[in-house]
Amino acid sequence: MSSLDNRTLAIVGVVILLAVGIFLFNPFNSNSNSSDNMSDRQIAVIETNLGTIVIQLFPDVAPGHVENFVKLAQDGFYDGTTFHRVIPGFMIQGGDPNSKDDDRSNDGQGGPGYTINAEFSDKPHKRGILSMARAQDPNSAGSQFFIVVADSNFLDGQYTVFGEVIEGMEVADKIVNVEKDGNDNPREKVTMKVTIRS
Repeated sequence: MSSLDNRTLAIVGVVILLAVGIFLFNPFNSNSNSSDNMSDRQIAVIETNLGTIVIQLFPDVAPGHVENFVKLAQDGFYDGTTFHRVIPGFMIQGGDPNSKDDDRSNDGQGGPGYTINAEFSDKPHKRGILSMARAQDPNSAGSQFFIVVADSNFLDGQYTVFGEVIEGMEVADKIVNVEKDGNDNPREKVTMKVTIRS
């Protein structure tokens, strides 16, 4: 064999090795890291006096929001708060510490004492999506969240999606249809306790 043939064989060998390496370590390869991705997933369980809602959290989509929600839940922050805003055909909102007392005039105005930056994504606000409530400033989210009970694409790219209901959507439907006052606050409190499962 000539040195040109050896050089050609060496180049072809390197190209083949590179191609195999790219295929094996491609992050878009559906077989790679699938078990790792599943082990990173966390489940939130929202127990209410009207039933239980189970939510798959999305740390790959909104890591900061998931971390914040999980920490607040593990600290017991959400326990005793209510779904203080329910709008049929749209959503149920909760997570305000002000809702723990009997003064309903300030429900919807509380938080954990800090805010977190938005993590907008291309995840659509379809029925069952868990998203973070906020004021007009996109970076003003804290603890309040909402579950959409109907597709709400007008929210896409403006609110941070960080989970989706996987069980108990009928409970959310029950909550959204309770009798409410003029501020969309249920007349009878719908309280919650939030726990996290890995």
